[in-house]
Amino acid sequence: MRTPLTELTGVEHPIVQTGMGWVAGPRLVSATANAGALGLLASATMSIQELEAAILEVRGRTDRPFGVNLRADAGDAGERVELLIRHEVKVASFALAPKPELIARLKEHGIVVMPSVGAARHAEKVAAWGADLVMVQGGEGGGHTGSVPTTLLLPSVLDAVDIPVLAGGGFFDGRGLAAALSYGAAGIGMGTRFLLTSDSAVPDAIKHRYLTFGLDGTVVTTKADGMPHRLLRTDFVEGLEHTGRLRQVGATARRTLAFKRMSGMSWPALLADGRRMRKASDRGWAQVLQAANTPMLLKAGLVDGDTEAGMLASGQVVGLLDDLPSCEELIDRVVRDAVERLTGARRALLTGQDSKLS
Repeated sequence: MRTPLTELTGVEHPIVQTGMGWVAGPRLVSATANAGALGLLASATMSIQELEAAILEVRGRTDRPFGVNLRADAGDAGERVELLIRHEVKVASFALAPKPELIARLKEHGIVVMPSVGAARHAEKVAAWGADLVMVQGGEGGGHTGSVPTTLLLPSVLDAVDIPVLAGGGFFDGRGLAAALSYGAAGIGMGTRFLLTSDSAVPDAIKHRYLTFGLDGTVVTTKADGMPHRLLRTDFVEGLEHTGRLRQVGATARRTLAFKRMSGMSWPALLADGRRMRKASDRGWAQVLQAANTPMLLKAGLVDGDTEAGMLASGQVVGLLDDLPSCEELIDRVVRDAVERLTGARRALLTGQDSKLS
């Protein structure tokens, strides 16, 4: 199954494991790569030293292409780009639009640039700046998300740009891959489905808890960091929704201090990072101050396994999942099912044409 995604990146299958903070580490990324898909390391929760160690660990586990997801508005984005160049990482993905000079620098060294977008106008902007392809994420997706469903966002972006487009948000099986390819996409991105694999480092107890939620088991809230965030509807998240402003300010301050200690950032660096985030995403200062909540709240749930003090990002597809396959098993069945469905659709179409001719 060859598409512009496989041609650009050198992977075997048109499937991307997205860069989920605290989830997409070396173990999951290398398992994805070894299974023939594109794994993305999530670097936003890593220091630059931790990122280099993670890249080297992936290199030790696989000889296949992989990528790194970067924060375009991070103060050390330029240093991280140089790190990718030095280690010849194949793909650089971005949650926000990277500056034109970053795109140019990466492309000088043959690194594929893949920003994520939530609107056609964003895709047009990064395409004009030289991005190689874009990934859309519909409102069904987990974590930070928009309100437009994939079935509407995907065709609007496909119509707006000439570069390849990947579809994210609501994908978990071969039917979704076949549908995305039929729309004209170059492949799909999956987050929650990869989180819920045996290769994911998320604690098993947390994975099994994910599997208990139905299609109504997620909620989009702005109470975590001021931006729309799709999470599992746990007691903790329900509590966030009803937390008063005064208590919220206190909790935000505590978590900001914890994030500062974890990241090793100085106060001037943390404030400078906040100013860049505010400028890049048009957030108010209250939202920027809340943004430090996200890494700590996600770490509590996804790493420490404490759902009483942490949150669990999830796409709506969680309600359709009931197992924890390996990445190899997952990718094999997704591709096999997609091929069968596309072949069956072609056969049905040809049969219909033959019956009309007769």
